[in-house]
Amino acid sequence: MSAFGAAFDWLARNAPRRPRIYVAGCSGEPMGLAKFLVSEPARAAGATFLGVWIPGVNRTDYSGLHPEACAELIFQSSDFRPSFEAGRSAFRPLSYGQAWRWLETASIDAAFALVSPADDQGLVCLGVSADFTPAVLARDDVRKIAIISRAMPAPRDAPRFPLASFDLVIQDDAPLLTYDCGAISSVFDEIASWVVSLVEDGATLQFGLGNLQFAVLRELRRKRDLRIHSGMITDPVADAIKAGAIAAGPSAIVAGVALGGPELYALCARDARFSFRSVAETHDIGILSKLDRFTAINSVIEVDLFGQANGEFIDGRQMSGAGGLVDFLRGAARSPGGKPIVALPSTARRGATSRIVPKLTAPATTVARADVGFVVTEHGVADLRGASIEERALALIAIADPTHRDDLKSAWRRMASEL
Repeated sequence: MSAFGAAFDWLARNAPRRPRIYVAGCSGEPMGLAKFLVSEPARAAGATFLGVWIPGVNRTDYSGLHPEACAELIFQSSDFRPSFEAGRSAFRPLSYGQAWRWLETASIDAAFALVSPADDQGLVCLGVSADFTPAVLARDDVRKIAIISRAMPAPRDAPRFPLASFDLVIQDDAPLLTYDCGAISSVFDEIASWVVSLVEDGATLQFGLGNLQFAVLRELRRKRDLRIHSGMITDPVADAIKAGAIAAGPSAIVAGVALGGPELYALCARDARFSFRSVAETHDIGILSKLDRFTAINSVIEVDLFGQANGEFIDGRQMSGAGGLVDFLRGAARSPGGKPIVALPSTARRGATSRIVPKLTAPATTVARADVGFVVTEHGVADLRGASIEERALALIAIADPTHRDDLKSAWRRMASEL
């Protein structure tokens, strides 16, 4: 019998008949566990899986493993939608800070944690995936299962727990989940150039996941003394270090998760600049507000002429979640010299659709207008801080695609006359 088979036999003896099971996401997702459950879906029958699984990164739909399996999650994606539409997954529209508090108090019977081998003090490390799992491991009412993996690095500064605090220990050396965003459109390079024009030497930066993060990091090579405080970092951080853009010294890079390839994971283990922290620290607005010139850089799907942003819906369908977007924007707005930035290509569907729109097409708003400071497209920067509604609309029209500006002006005149 496999180690995971034995673990589920143990759960059957020690947990409720319909257990609620936490499984980490990002690079901390136990890929051996996912593979086991896909091969033996009956093990998922009756279980409810909880976690923060990232669209396009964590592809396993745990609620889709078996007709009697369920899931609770804060992101939606094309991988998870079939179960959502079948009523087997419950979407919770939470920010990262709210999701942390949810996992501190939600009913959870058992948790799987991917950890490094124990050190001489008997401590295991969450390695490059420290985001949400500490909230669950700190609880006395949860049965904890350690999956020891030699693939998980042990950075010098990352959450550690006594191996003896786990109720069950198994071994699995499946490779860590890796991520590559693939080819980056030249439009994102143009956007990144405008974004980097807002970045000051010595600033502390945060990035969302995806093409924008990759493109911005590549453009930072001429900057100096930068620090990073982010929920997630990816492969181009290594290039920024090599280019001399990142400050020297411990904790110059604070992140909840590293998500990339083996070279990045190895660098995180040996370079003292990397520190890994839980969401309770990476997304805490009080901590963020004290960072000097904290510059939050995130992607959204569309922005309307009031300055509201949609980061979750495509054609009216829930395809993502709020994540840490609002946490970081609010932290940047309160930081001395901070800059809350959202960025997006000006069009979709090969130019046919403007992503600067009169009113959001989404059924819900991800970012309120008061939380948007800068909006960046490939056509420039709109600084909305302190602007009137008229000034905001005109600034946004100025960075829309030129072929759509006249329509946006006409729409704004109509809307303004009705306000």
